[in-house]
Amino acid sequence: MNDTQVTLVGFVATRIDFRETPSGPSARFRFAVTPRYLDRRTDTWTNGATSFYTVWARRALAVNLAGSVSVGEPLVVHGRLRVRDDPADGERDRWFSADIEATAIGHDLNLGTAAFRRVVKTETPLMPNQKAAVV
Repeated sequence: MNDTQVTLVGFVATRIDFRETPSGPSARFRFAVTPRYLDRRTDTWTNGATSFYTVWARRALAVNLAGSVSVGEPLVVHGRLRVRDDPADGERDRWFSADIEATAIGHDLNLGTAAFRRVVKTETPLMPNQKAAVV
C-alpha cells in the first residue's frame, strides 16, 4: 500500500474521546506538535509554529490509549497521514485538516518515565475506566 507513514512527537492537546462503535472501539484526540530549531542569529533554541493533528485509534489501541493517556502528556505517534479537504460552502472558506490513523502510540521517554503493563485478553473488551489484569 502507498500510504504516507509519519511519526510525530508532541503533546496531547485534548482529552481522549473514547466510543464503542458497531465496528469496535474507537478513540480520538488532538495532538500538538511544535518544532524546535536553533536560531543561529541568537544562538538559542526557538519554538516554531504549532501544528495540530487529529489522532484516531481503533480496537485494542483505542482501549489502551483511553486507559493510559491524559491531556498534556508527551507522546510519540506513528501512523498513516490523511489530509482532508473540505470544500467551501456559502458560510465558510475551504479548509484542510490532517488526521493520523495511529498504528502505534507511546509516551516520549525523553521527558519522563513510564511503566508498561501487558493487558490480558478477555472475552469482553475492557472499557477505559476498568482496570486490566496485569501479567
